[in-house]
Amino acid sequence: MFQAPIHYTPKNPDFLKLIHEKVTRQHFMHHNGFELTKIEPGYIECEAKLDEHLTQQDGFVHGGVTSTIADLVTGFAAFSLVSKDDRVVTSDLKVSYFHPGKGDKIFARGWVIKPGNRLHYCESEVYVVNNGEYKLIAKGTAIMAIIEGKNKEIEG
Repeated sequence: MFQAPIHYTPKNPDFLKLIHEKVTRQHFMHHNGFELTKIEPGYIECEAKLDEHLTQQDGFVHGGVTSTIADLVTGFAAFSLVSKDDRVVTSDLKVSYFHPGKGDKIFARGWVIKPGNRLHYCESEVYVVNNGEYKLIAKGTAIMAIIEGKNKEIEG
């Protein structure tokens, strides 16, 4: 249904393997039932069954869940374009909410707009899916910072 708006050549030819390894350590993602469903260089799709624990008091997708899945897809999209020993962390995330969401599942897609040497600018869209129909509930923008070298400590 969706396709990557921009096509990139990854710096790491084994980016798929590395993402699959990284996903196994994403405990928060698994706790909430998120699953990556499409992985391409600079583009990621993710979904989860919209269980009750992902909703707020009125039965809508919780805003924190919406921002989490937006962060997840933009982060992995950025990660797919970095060198083998590098990683990424969120430097900035903005989510704009358009509609409350009710449905069978939540779906998000994220992509890199502008890759850089230190920062990748990314965008995302978050949908609820009800009976096969997709409704856009939020859009996100993110800046992902590249941390060079897998042994380099994150200063903070």
